[in-house]
Amino acid sequence: MSNPLQDFCVAVNDTKTTVFVNGKVCKDPKVATANDFFFSGLRVPGYTSNKLGSMVTPANVAQIPGLNTLGISLARVDYAPYGLNPPHTHLRATEILTVLEGTLYVGFVTSNPDNRLIAKVLYKGDVFVFPEGLIHFHLNVGKTKAVAIAALSSQNPGVITIANAVFGSKPAISADVLTKAFQVDKKVVDYLQSQF
Repeated sequence: MSNPLQDFCVAVNDTKTTVFVNGKVCKDPKVATANDFFFSGLRVPGYTSNKLGSMVTPANVAQIPGLNTLGISLARVDYAPYGLNPPHTHLRATEILTVLEGTLYVGFVTSNPDNRLIAKVLYKGDVFVFPEGLIHFHLNVGKTKAVAIAALSSQNPGVITIANAVFGSKPAISADVLTKAFQVDKKVVDYLQSQF
């Protein structure tokens, strides 16, 4: 929200509160505390011993209720060597990524019909922007761990991980749809769906 209606709106789940802004009930500003605007979760490295070798630790309105209506959030991204934050999109936010440690190959794909890849290798201190809604990824191309901080232009940017959404939906997308969309055999679709 670019022009807030009040100084802040600390999100609460108490429906007895009378102010309702941006999908959340607001805490009475008179009882807001410093902890409503605080989160210590980015101190701790994320667990990267998983299939993708990466972990995203968000700091959005779910972790920091005081972010409600402020239009910003952060995420810490930890990567094992060769770890991947897979192709995904934030439909409600632009992302700006800063590398704190390691070397990342990052990129995004422009919209149809061009579907052009815009990509670059980033080093410690480098910054890269991913426009709102475009599919993008981060890959650690180094032999050591990597860490980045992503700032996002929404207190609740949302995320759609492409492979999870397409091959891991519940219920599953029909193999007829996926075989035609990806121009592959049903065995390939069955295999990919079995991975999610």
